[in-house]
Amino acid sequence: MTKKSASRRLHVLIAPSGFKEGLGVREVADAMARGVRQAAPRAKIMRVPMIDGGEGFTKMMVELTGGELHPVTVTGPVGQIVEAGIGFLGGRRKRVAVIEMAAAAGLRLVPKSLRDPTLTTSHGVGELIRAALDLGAERILVGCGDSGINDAGAGMAQALGVRLLDASGHPIAGTGAALPSLDRIDLSGRDPRLQRVRIDAAVNPYNMLLGKAGVARVFGPQKGATPDQVALGGASGGLGAGLHAFAGARLHPRFDLILRHIDLDRRLAKADLVMTAEGGIDGQTRYGKVPAEIALRAKRYGLPVLALAGTVGTGAESTREVGIDAVFGILKRPCSLEDAIRETDALLADTAEQAVRLMLAARA
Repeated sequence: MTKKSASRRLHVLIAPSGFKEGLGVREVADAMARGVRQAAPRAKIMRVPMIDGGEGFTKMMVELTGGELHPVTVTGPVGQIVEAGIGFLGGRRKRVAVIEMAAAAGLRLVPKSLRDPTLTTSHGVGELIRAALDLGAERILVGCGDSGINDAGAGMAQALGVRLLDASGHPIAGTGAALPSLDRIDLSGRDPRLQRVRIDAAVNPYNMLLGKAGVARVFGPQKGATPDQVALGGASGGLGAGLHAFAGARLHPRFDLILRHIDLDRRLAKADLVMTAEGGIDGQTRYGKVPAEIALRAKRYGLPVLALAGTVGTGAESTREVGIDAVFGILKRPCSLEDAIRETDALLADTAEQAVRLMLAARA
């Protein structure tokens, strides 16, 4: 603990990620807070549930800033109608809109029987941008995580008035499969309001668009891509590149953009201890995952950082390089995945309690 914690009650910042297929990020934060309270009843607990730009990004940014959410209907990744939302940040940033590609073109919206990423479209993302402009947005934040598309933003561009033409001058489909026939791009019909609005896209800076380490090769099979299809893909289905090319968006490391708007520094300045969590912590965690990004920022304030994990994998010790002081696996006994998922809430609370008790004992 820091010296300042010795003279007042413990201030704990809880900033976890969600546990996929287990608990959402809010539930993870609540379970950890319950455990902290068991160990330190008088603790001041600050919750900052972290979203990486994927599913839940819009709602979380609205909640953390006291903003408002506007429901809209858009085209889904396989052409279906889906209910999505546009957020507007609160406070002095009321004209800043927030959208997430996952709400209009996320993998969750693609039925498993239709998971052919060459045939899905980002058209709904363009519709979200257009709707944000209709609502008076002066700036738009776009979260690019949890993609279910692979069209490089072609569908999005078409929704914004961009014409993508083949060699005969005919429009191509807004899908990845149609991109090899693209011959000419006509921007003359692009929504003119894009010239007057700033668009910032939150992307993972460790994920390359193309190449041997391109995200399509890593995550493409999750979207149903065959090896041949993987060779055509890119990060977040190429949406970041499409946003930059067709809408003039600026691309930012996702946490730099997100944390700028939730004022994490103000909360860190008040904390004595930082606790984070993710479903799995291993050698990949330090490359842009929530626990690593939180730890890097916490160390600027000299704060101890504890991380809770559903599973602790190979290379987890490397997270010490980014500022995580200790990793605690939440599983207490061998069990099935189904049992682990069912018991995640209780396991998180118990592990958080034990971790804090250990820290308090060391401090005494």
